[in-house]
Amino acid sequence: MRTMRTACAILILASACLAAEKEEGFVAIFNGKDLTGWQGNKEIWTVKDGMLVGKAEKLKHNEFLSHEKTFGDFILRFEIRLVDGKGNSGFQFRSERVPNSTEVSGYQADVGEAYWGCLYDESRRNRVLISPDPETLKKALKPKDWNDYEVKAVGDTITLSINGTKMIEYKETDAKIARAGIIAPQVHAGDRSEVNIRNIRIKEIK
Repeated sequence: MRTMRTACAILILASACLAAEKEEGFVAIFNGKDLTGWQGNKEIWTVKDGMLVGKAEKLKHNEFLSHEKTFGDFILRFEIRLVDGKGNSGFQFRSERVPNSTEVSGYQADVGEAYWGCLYDESRRNRVLISPDPETLKKALKPKDWNDYEVKAVGDTITLSINGTKMIEYKETDAKIARAGIIAPQVHAGDRSEVNIRNIRIKEIK
């Protein structure tokens, strides 16, 4: 029995070390208590039970909550869910706010029915740049539950992963497209939906 307990303890310790190594260099950018460090419509965006909550109630235009810093090369990780699996959201990166508008222009790691895992170009080229393989997405995605989302942007290459499975890899060929900018989750215009986000952390790559 003692040998079994020792083996279990070693296994748990090894798993913890592996998790720590995997997260080494990451910094939390959402404190789970309030919107310190974030800018946006605080009637749309709130904090509840350690989550960032964005609600659409007959929303006529998209709303974004942007972090105060800008980022260039990085790995961004967060947990995200759509309540009841409904609605549309996403996480902007290497983006910028559009003057005199609620819009944000730039890349979006897309979230939503028929859009999970897509790389969308919001308010710029206004189209999906690349979509995941449907079978790969189906096996990895939990439509009504929390999903671990990772955005990796290094140089010209962007990689999106969901629950540890790579969805897309995209290489930007247009030299005019910004390689740095703000990050900002989205609440999409519409009748009623809710997005929850937690455990937002980022590792900058120098």
